[in-house]
Amino acid sequence: MRNTAKITTAVLAAGALTFGLTACGSGDSSASAGDYSGPLVVAASPTPHAEILNFVKDHLAKKAGLDLQVKEFQDYIVPNTATEDGSVDANYFQNQPYLDDFNKKRGTHIVPVVTVHLEPLGLYSHKVKKADALKSGATIAVPNDAVNEARALKLLAANGLITLKDGAGNEATPQDISKNPKNLKFKEVEAAQTARSLDDVDAAVVNGNYAISAGIKPAKEALVLESAKNSPYGNFLAVKKGNEKDPRVKKLAKLLTSPEVKKFIEDKYQGSVIASF
Repeated sequence: MRNTAKITTAVLAAGALTFGLTACGSGDSSASAGDYSGPLVVAASPTPHAEILNFVKDHLAKKAGLDLQVKEFQDYIVPNTATEDGSVDANYFQNQPYLDDFNKKRGTHIVPVVTVHLEPLGLYSHKVKKADALKSGATIAVPNDAVNEARALKLLAANGLITLKDGAGNEATPQDISKNPKNLKFKEVEAAQTARSLDDVDAAVVNGNYAISAGIKPAKEALVLESAKNSPYGNFLAVKKGNEKDPRVKKLAKLLTSPEVKKFIEDKYQGSVIASF
């Protein structure tokens, strides 16, 4: 099943509460009420998004007069729905093709504010050391949400493992493969499960944040890695439309694209996460 979520929203929401709040307090969003005096509550994936935000919180926010609170979520759904309903003020976890697809399918009104970094998508394996060593009929796990599955297939196509039909776009599926010389098979799983599936499949295409969370070093361990050149997949700070001028959001956008954050990304992630500014 290719739904963005195989788990009900209720379960995801419960899970989100479990992963909960990093840093201090349990601040609630205030932007939905037009009150910009409270803390700025930002939903984020744990790695690297929350790590970058917590660097800002610990080293830059106070001097800038920003009260920043970070809530970590393990999935790609609740951060947007929580931003839409005002449970949080902003989120930081996604790219433009994913957001476009999400807004279209769910009727949300999330907009980007500033692009911060790129996490190159990679193909990994516990069974082979080179992509061309994959045997005929090998099974590859790919993310099951529309945009990331298409992105995974484009990565494989760019490296000669498959050929996609002309015009295959951001919703490409295995049915859009025109040539498959190795007769590769595809196992569609939740994006968060791709790294965990490596022992059960021949290879897996894993989003950068989930690779890093699993202790994988994309710059060193990927069989093939997405190119950062002219990539549409930069990750950005996002808000519900109408909140772009929130002064707290503007402060955070400036801090996230500061020289200090760029150095933090370069030093901590060693090319596995690439600053986009």
